[in-house]
This record gives sequence, structure tokens and C-alpha cells, in this order.
Amino acid sequence: MRQVSLAVLLVIFTAGSFKPQAETYDICVYGGTSAGVIAAYTAVKYGKKVLLIEPGNTIGGLSSGGLGYTDIGNKYAITGLALDFYRRLGKHYGKFEQWIFEPHVAEEVFNDYVKEAGINVLYGYRIRNADKQNGKIRSIQLENSESEKNVLKTIKAKIFIDCSYEGDLMAKSGITYTIGRESNSTYNETWNGIQLMNTHQFPDGVDPYKIPGDSSSGLLWGISNSTLQSIGSGDRKVQSYNYRICLTDDPDNRLPIERPDGYDSGRYELLVRLFHAQPDKKALNDYFFFGSMPNRKTDINNRGGFSTDMIGMNYQYPDADYPARTLIIKQHEDYVKGLLYFCSTDPRVPEPLRKELLQWGYPKDEYVNNDHWSPQLYVRESRRMIGAYIMTQANCQGKEIVKDGVGLAAYTMDSHNCQRIVYHGMVKNEGDVQIGGFGPYPVSYRSLIPKESECRNLLVPVCLSASHIAYGSIRMEPVFMVLAQSSAIAACLAITNNVSVQQVDVSQIRAVLKNNPLMDGMTPEVIVDNEDRSKVFTKGKWIRETAQGFGPSYFVTDPSFKGEAMVRFTPALSTPGLYTVYTHYVNLPQAATQVSYEVSDGKNVSTVIIRKKDVIVDGQTSGEWIKLGAFQLPKGNIATVTVKGDYSDGVVVADALLFVPVK
Repeated sequence: MRQVSLAVLLVIFTAGSFKPQAETYDICVYGGTSAGVIAAYTAVKYGKKVLLIEPGNTIGGLSSGGLGYTDIGNKYAITGLALDFYRRLGKHYGKFEQWIFEPHVAEEVFNDYVKEAGINVLYGYRIRNADKQNGKIRSIQLENSESEKNVLKTIKAKIFIDCSYEGDLMAKSGITYTIGRESNSTYNETWNGIQLMNTHQFPDGVDPYKIPGDSSSGLLWGISNSTLQSIGSGDRKVQSYNYRICLTDDPDNRLPIERPDGYDSGRYELLVRLFHAQPDKKALNDYFFFGSMPNRKTDINNRGGFSTDMIGMNYQYPDADYPARTLIIKQHEDYVKGLLYFCSTDPRVPEPLRKELLQWGYPKDEYVNNDHWSPQLYVRESRRMIGAYIMTQANCQGKEIVKDGVGLAAYTMDSHNCQRIVYHGMVKNEGDVQIGGFGPYPVSYRSLIPKESECRNLLVPVCLSASHIAYGSIRMEPVFMVLAQSSAIAACLAITNNVSVQQVDVSQIRAVLKNNPLMDGMTPEVIVDNEDRSKVFTKGKWIRETAQGFGPSYFVTDPSFKGEAMVRFTPALSTPGLYTVYTHYVNLPQAATQVSYEVSDGKNVSTVIIRKKDVIVDGQTSGEWIKLGAFQLPKGNIATVTVKGDYSDGVVVADALLFVPVK
């Protein structure tokens, strides 16, 4: 018995004092978001030993979590592996590119990246601490996401990349960051800070009190008792979160919308008052953004004064510990599920809306391991690093152009509401901003890295250094993927050249992006945009438009000009071979019924006619790449594509040409 007791004591002592041996990598990517997968894939293809850590059980973040109605901004901004992601989705759906897609299809594509590169993915672990010495992260300590009792793994790496939506690795590493909204005066901006605007807003006259007109009765659920501060002043309030909801109306694939945990119809009393305030609005699309997905599915987002955004309930989320975050996530899930249940069952909901929603339910083939509900809360904004350079409104609007850009952003400056208050006795939402009207702009490499005095081996392409309102433009999934690829290349260059991330030569990052955009060594595709005057020749009278199209502008024929009009594009092809040629077709309402294209290899000319009725444009884009055909083209500046502007029944657009080598 004595020997057995000693053995037991020895086991207990050994278990209590045992420290697991650290795993060592070249690059550690934290967060299996879309950006995380692309960063890890890039680094592995570059030849580095990489670990991708995902605290949950699913990779892809929002792109596999319901956000299938992609916020593009401008296709010109989407390059490299980010563009490859949408091309791979296109192959699945039998198209060249696909910007609207089902969650499970996106997850399959991300898993394909993992399999192809042999990425080592660690699921179910999250960061507890970071060990930083002499300005460098030496290791991070991880705990199992299901338990907080022990540090179970230690990871060492030469370079770390934080691709999480929350910036947890960044924060644990002691990097300076901010939360909330700066005042306009901080960075000389116009649309930062508190803003009371008319988008996603209540109409005048909606009463905020439990007993209408009686302030002593208290406020309805979801309304803050805060008073409106001065417009443009800053605070720590965070724009609202929600879920991007995937439903289906396919009876064979549909599960019913059921009463969720903790359901309280009183949470939606304010919505009932909104129904009364706008009696003419009785359809689903009046209260939900109903993005149509393939195979009879949806990507539902917030719309109007009261919708899927759980306004004012996420302020603690960015800096909250894991149990508190879990609670906030559950509250958001219950709120959104409750909203769907309320709108499909409560008799106070307009009957047309109720009947319409009853046709929809949760898809059996989506999120099969998470009870058919997205595992990814839509964290629109969390922490934002205060790094080597801060992107601001001036960058978005082209008033300040950085010279070290390693990716483009192009979306509207978009913030969802931050609070719901009483204003002059009425309910009002505050914080929604949607200001656009600018073209693609470069994102500084310095905005992806901390100040050198704080850390020399960390890159942050998601919670990057930007003001609140600039972040609202940059924070789109395709852009995160672009910046993640640039960050991974920078990490590889830092290791190869034995320098800090701050000392990486940006021109070398750009060279890799240009010459090896898919990290596969293949000949890159060639784009000739109408803005490239050295490769574009015009004849006749063309008007330069900037509102839509691919890139900064496109040309459109002047209806008053009656002579010959044409635009000739001349690509500089580095290798001869078979190329599939596409034109970017902008489907304007006033467009001609057909357009003629002449493709020349220098000797032979092929004429291709594109008919307006055959072009279908899906999603948040004004145009599509339309295939002209596959052509054997010579090296150099010999091949041309000419757009003929000689049709009188509408305007002709000349935008951009794409030459894709056939593998």
C-alpha cells in the first residue's frame, strides 16, 4: 500500500509541475477567419512552417458564417488569393466569379486551401497570455476553448499574425489600441464620432415610453437613457453587431423557426410601434435586408430603424473576458432568433410580413454541427490598433494617398448604429453613417504593423490601425483577405532577410503580389483598365464616368457624337500562349442592346458580339466579367481588343479587359 501511495503522489507531483514543451514555427497565425486562412496559405506556399490557430471549430469567419452577399465596393480592389477565393466559388457555381454564395460552399473552399497547402490547423484553442521580451513576442500560451483551468499549449514563432476579429493576440502582446469612436477633431475628420443621421432610422413621432406619453413609466427595451452628446464628439461606443442569417424556402431543406431560449416578446414592442408609424410597409424587405443566395437561400442583414442589429448591447465585448463574451454572443443569438420568431408568429406583426416569413426556415444543410445556426457573430468592429500609421477619412476620400500601399479598399465609409436614445421625446438611432462617392484607395503597410518600439514581429491585418470611420470602409471580408496575404508575405520576407516587420521593404511585398499573386508560380493574369493611358487608345468622343464600373472610372459613348467611336486595349503579355479574354461589362439601364468587340493577335481578327439581354449582374456590383473567348496571343504589345462604339440604340461602355492564361 505504501508503494502504491508513493506512486500516486509521484504522478500527482509530475502532473502538477509538468510544463508542455513549446511547439515552434516560423509563423503563427491567430484566428481562422477568411484572413487567417489566406495568411496561413500564403506563408506555407512561400515555404515557411506555419500554425493556424482557430478558437472555434470552423474556419472562414464571416465568409463561411453567413456573409455571402459580399460587400465588394469595387472589384478592382480585390486581388491575389482574395480574388482566387471568389474564382473558386465561381467554379463551384459554373461561373467565372461568384460573389454571392452559400456558407457551406465557402467553408469547403477554405478547407480546400488547408488541404492543398497542408496547413497545420489547431482548432479549439484560444490565447491566454503572450510572452514578449525585448520588443518581440517569444511565445503565446493557449488554453482549450472549452476550459479555462490550465494553459495547455505554448507556441513559439518568429513572426505572429493576428487575424482575429477581436485583436486578442495584439491586446495580449501589450500593443496600444483603441475602442469606439474618435472625435472628429482627433484626425481632422467629418464623419467620425457621434452622428444623428437618417439612415437605418425611426420616422419622427415614435414614442419611447412603456406607457406612451408617460416618461415615468420607463423606456421600452433597447432604448438607452443616455442623452445625445455633441455631433462629432468621441466615445467608446461600438457599432452594433448582429448575425448574417441564412434561411431557405425550400420545403425539402427547411427547418421551422422555433421559439428560442429566453424568448421575450416585450423586446420587440418598439418594432410594433414602428409598424404603426409606417403602415404602408408590410413586406420582409421593409424590415430585413433580404439578400438572395443560390439554391433558394438568403443572407439577411439589418434594415431600417429596428431590425437584426442589437444596438447598444456590445460595448463590453471587445475587452471582455471569454465567459463575458460567450454571454454577449448568446444574447445576440437569442435576440435575432427571437426577432425571427416574433415576426413569424406574433399577431401584431402585419399579416403579409408574417405569411412571407413563414415560408422560410433554417437550412438543414447549413451549419450542421451548430444546430443550423451560424457560429460566427458579426463583429463589425472591435479593437483597433494604434500603429505605425493610422488610416483616416482623408485616405478614404483620396485627400491623403499613402506611398506604401499593399492592398486597396473601396467600400463606402459604413458604420452601423451605436446607440438608441430619446431625442425630443422620440426614439432615434445614433451612429449610422454611409458616406461614399470615392474610388479605390491604397491601405498603408504601416497600418498593419505596431510601432517598432512596441513590437517587431507582429502583423495585424484585421484589427488594423484606422480611425473608426475609416475602418468602416476597410472592414470588408475581401479586403481583409488582401491585407492578410500582404501581411504573410511581409512576415516571410522579415524571416528571410532577418529584419523586423517594420524594416521589410514594401517594394518586395508588391513584387511578390504582382509576379506571384496566387503563390503558385504561374504566369499572372493581365488587366488593362481604361485608366491606363499607355495601353488604351480612343477615337471619337467618350465620356469618363466614375460612379460605377471597374476601377476608378469607365468610358461611355457621348450620345451626341455621330462619328466613329472606338477604344483599343493593348495588353503587355509576358509570355505567349492561350489566354481567356474577358471584358468588364457595366450593365447600365441606357446601355446599347449589343456591343461589338474585335480581338486581334496581330494577324487575325475575331469579332465577338455581347448582348445586353444575356448579361446578368448579381450582388453588390454594377458589372460582370463577360467571356469573349480563348485566343492564342503572342508575347509583347501585339494583341489588341477593340470596343466599337457605333450602335445608336444606347450607350456603349469601355471599361477594362482581362487576359487570363489558360493553365
